Amino acid sequence: MATRWLLPLLLALPAAAHAQARECAVPDVLPKPRLEAANRDNPRRLMPTGGYTLAVSWSPGYCFTRQASARDAFQCGGGNVPFGFVLHGLWPDGEGETWPQYCRPARAVPEAVIRQTLCATPSVQLIQHEWAKHGTCMSPDPKSYFSRATGLYRVLRFPDMAALARRKDLTTAAFARAFAAVNRGIPASAVRVTTGKGGWLDELWLCMDRRLRYAACRAGKGGGDVTRLRITRPA
Repeated sequence: MATRWLLPLLLALPAAAHAQARECAVPDVLPKPRLEAANRDNPRRLMPTGGYTLAVSWSPGYCFTRQASARDAFQCGGGNVPFGFVLHGLWPDGEGETWPQYCRPARAVPEAVIRQTLCATPSVQLIQHEWAKHGTCMSPDPKSYFSRATGLYRVLRFPDMAALARRKDLTTAAFARAFAAVNRGIPASAVRVTTGKGGWLDELWLCMDRRLRYAACRAGKGGGDVTRLRITRPA
């Protein structure tokens, strides 16, 4: 029997104010994460941290063409309550256009931490990747890093995604305003809406200062354009 990890903070929110799975069934047996490290294309970078980004991905868009993918079976295969927004990661930003990454060698994330994180980030390998690339620059151990990241994620509220998906005049700037309207303390200027080919919603990048307080995105990282935004309908 699969272990269930509940998200009590989400259960307390109105249905239109969240768009992620309220719970998920974590398999009894999980794959072992593959270790990741810096390489020539993604080198180690040690530099001061200028702020942070909390990235959340729109799972229905990601899964639209991946329902049959064995690699994405947990997130997209239909065995769970459909995921809405999921946690991509918490990233340290630099002062300029680059950022710290792969700050020290990363061992495998302990299985207990993976199980506690999997309903927020529904990919064992992505959890390992986020720890290796970003977490090693922020926290002394995986448990501390993912506790901080999931704590920020789980209190986020989301607008009515089904209603927004029906809008023909939706833009990235309008979505940022709708998101800010249901999240006290997160201004629209702190929300960057990223899109894929055809203007389909991909991710939200939420900008923060050095103290993890939401703040306007710096130049080059803002989300104020008026691109037509399309949203894959939530299940």
